[in-house]
Amino acid sequence: MSTETPIDLSVVIPVYNEAENLEVLCREFTETLSAWGRPFELLLVDDGSQDGSLEILCRLQAADSRIRVIQFRRNFGQTAAFSAGFAYARGRLIATADGDLQNDPRDLPAMVARIEGRSGNEGEFDIVCGWRKDRKDTFINRRLPSVVANRLISWATGVKLNDYGCSLKVFRAEVVKPLKLYGEMHRFLPALASEMGVRIAEQVVNHRARQFGRTKYGISRTVRVVLDLVTVKFLLSYSTRPLQIFGLLGIAMGGIGGVILAYLAYVKLAGPAAIGDRPLLLLGILLAFTGVQLLTMGLLAELQARTYHESQGKPVYVVRRVIEGPGTANMPDSRSSDVSERDGNR
Repeated sequence: MSTETPIDLSVVIPVYNEAENLEVLCREFTETLSAWGRPFELLLVDDGSQDGSLEILCRLQAADSRIRVIQFRRNFGQTAAFSAGFAYARGRLIATADGDLQNDPRDLPAMVARIEGRSGNEGEFDIVCGWRKDRKDTFINRRLPSVVANRLISWATGVKLNDYGCSLKVFRAEVVKPLKLYGEMHRFLPALASEMGVRIAEQVVNHRARQFGRTKYGISRTVRVVLDLVTVKFLLSYSTRPLQIFGLLGIAMGGIGGVILAYLAYVKLAGPAAIGDRPLLLLGILLAFTGVQLLTMGLLAELQARTYHESQGKPVYVVRRVIEGPGTANMPDSRSSDVSERDGNR
């Protein structure tokens, strides 16, 4: 029988080339959460760092058993790092944060209090999202794209948040653990979880300027976010009824193509005019056939990808090892981790 103390909060932090920040990062989180007075753990996911971050993480873990380190074989991306952290987290609540010191850990106790309904009469929440209202980033390449993306995501998903890009969030474990994440979808976690009927709150948090290292974000990521938004919108609205969107496209494109072909048929039958050399004929054929096929093929391929991953339990990351203190209980998904290692060695 296990005598391990239940953990109230697991904090998942992806790390990619953040060697200069790690000691301060771990000290701030451990001091803040120790003063909070409830059991916690830090899960730092080394996403293929090449600047010595792993060595620092190992040293920090050896000095504090509340720190756990997950090492990837290579760089899989922030979404995969969060997904791995969720899989290995043991806490009743799971928080996420960045490893660049811009998130303030002192906001976490208040966010936990709000998710538990201990911060007034507003009741309990399933997700509390941070809002960097006074954001300390450059305007052109960081804040402006973020404003546009937040409004677009809120409009498309129906989950209105001021700051989807803030990594400082707190979730109930039973809400976030079942979610399957691909691409850049970690920023869409509240929208994806909304399918379960969860209650979501937003809280203003402190945001600090980056002190060390270089940002991994830029305008180029906005394009990937927009593409993932199309996928999220499709999955939220049509994953269980895809015929409605396919049928709508089919009727619209096939109808226009049919009208064009009917007109050309009338021209051909009503007089001696030739239609074989008219570009309009090719346009009608393309609208009636090729357009519908390409659009439906792309969306069906998205569904097939999700079915492929979820039916096989195939993760989006490959773990080399988990570095933790002695006497730590094995995770229930350790077998899938072993499979991932064997896949990575092939």
